[in-house]
Amino acid sequence: MKAAKALIECLQKEKVDVVFGYPGGSVLPLYDELYDSDLRHILVRHESGAAFAADGYARATGKVGVCIATSGPGATNLVTGIASAYMDSIPIIAITGQVIKNMIGNDAFQEADITGITLPITKHNYLVKDARTLPTCVKEAFHIASTGRPGPVLIDIPRDVFQEEIECNYPEKIGLLGYKPTLKGHPGQIKKAAEVIANAERPVIIAGGGIISANASEELYELATMTGTPVATTLVGKGAFPETHPLSLGMLGMHGTKYANFAIMNADLLIAIGMRFDDRVVGKIETFAPKAKIIHIDVDPAEIGKSVLAHIPIVGDVKNVLMELLPRLKKIERTEWNKRIETLKKENPLSYKMTRAIKPQYVVEQIYEACPDAIIVTEVGQNQMWAAQFFKCTKPRTFISSGGLGAMGYGLPAAIGAKVGCPEKTVIDIAGDGSLMMSCQQLATAVDEEIPIKVMVLNNGYLGMVRQWQEIFYNKRYSYTLMKTKTDFVKLAEAMGAVGIRVTEKDDVRDAIEEALKIDRPVLIDFHVVKEENVSPMVPPGGSIDQMMDLAG
Repeated sequence: MKAAKALIECLQKEKVDVVFGYPGGSVLPLYDELYDSDLRHILVRHESGAAFAADGYARATGKVGVCIATSGPGATNLVTGIASAYMDSIPIIAITGQVIKNMIGNDAFQEADITGITLPITKHNYLVKDARTLPTCVKEAFHIASTGRPGPVLIDIPRDVFQEEIECNYPEKIGLLGYKPTLKGHPGQIKKAAEVIANAERPVIIAGGGIISANASEELYELATMTGTPVATTLVGKGAFPETHPLSLGMLGMHGTKYANFAIMNADLLIAIGMRFDDRVVGKIETFAPKAKIIHIDVDPAEIGKSVLAHIPIVGDVKNVLMELLPRLKKIERTEWNKRIETLKKENPLSYKMTRAIKPQYVVEQIYEACPDAIIVTEVGQNQMWAAQFFKCTKPRTFISSGGLGAMGYGLPAAIGAKVGCPEKTVIDIAGDGSLMMSCQQLATAVDEEIPIKVMVLNNGYLGMVRQWQEIFYNKRYSYTLMKTKTDFVKLAEAMGAVGIRVTEKDDVRDAIEEALKIDRPVLIDFHVVKEENVSPMVPPGGSIDQMMDLAG
């Protein structure tokens, strides 16, 4: 069969049921085979949406997401989505077309060295010059993307390679000599960790996205409840531990809860699991957790000690490590420490001043009350932080956001991917008007494919987070952050065939949300919120995480 058809069969062998893509000249042989395939293809309206949708699908389902683009500009339009997946350790496969083999390197029409371009932002990539190697490349790509520390893999295929005839012998097993992730933790280090946990007086767990990717939420819950240890989560770790639980500290870091940051600064032990001590989490490294010993558990040895010194480093899959650690622990009551945590919570709650105008925090709270079990996807900026602060996640894979890269335009296509992967779930994109404008064309994708996502726009007429920084650090010199032309998002939604709802009064917020949830079509609600509301608290750049500014109006 032609290699293009063989590629589809290889994807089906990997149990791929949907791909997100955009056709073009160099992938026409593949799209010709897709025409007769039972593989579902979602036609996005910009290639960046294909990568973001594959990412959202992967986060919501735990499977590998797949996106397709043509050569040149099609491939380069995937780059931001690939980089976002790389930063957050999300398994996606990006398949790109390439110019024919004898034209590579000749600056042919729509040629780009996409393997060179993406080398720093993929776990691995392939340029397939011999069609006979394609099945093995696909098998290896899925294995690399989904094992160890997950991440994106790119497969670049010249147009003439797609048309070559091959036998599709898909390998059952592969051997990659240079790729052997450490999955089991060192027994001696695990024993040390158990001893330190048993003797700690003020421990705190920091749970990152590695808990979710390793499907280790149950083990985390057992560790926290057995040892009476409070749990703070990173942005991409939201949902790893139920935020309604008394031991939950919510999110830590620059825009985290005050009580999470205070707890960490007063802890005598940090148990960091599946997280990388990102700068937005740590703040000023020299002052971070000054009283604490640190146990750091991560599958990627490169992350251990990269930013913060680990006194007890444990390299391994976090689920495996926790399963080995838990039998070594006994039930511990930490009454005094937990009382202190409760006091910190009461004295430092997340709050904002209620007004007659619509506050964005209030909108997020109403979304949570109306649909607490929804999958929440966010854009990037203030909307992202308000969603992280005021929507309490209780299950893994229910909070989806571009964390490390912070890619604007992420939310809408990622919500499409999440809804395709979890059609039985309500999927809500909490958006900002600035970020949404970068991918609003994907509403047409949702309408065409009958994907009933709900988009809740916190519309303040600004590039809100940048404006906030300008207010605080640049004397309110709002340089090019005001959206002078007020987009009519209701008309925009209706123009693409979606339902548009405008809300300008606080009393109408809840009714609009409930109305949207009843409609089995894509719905956009345009909430006109207070223009210069700030995300609070905020740790200034380079500041210690216990030096938080109160900014809520």
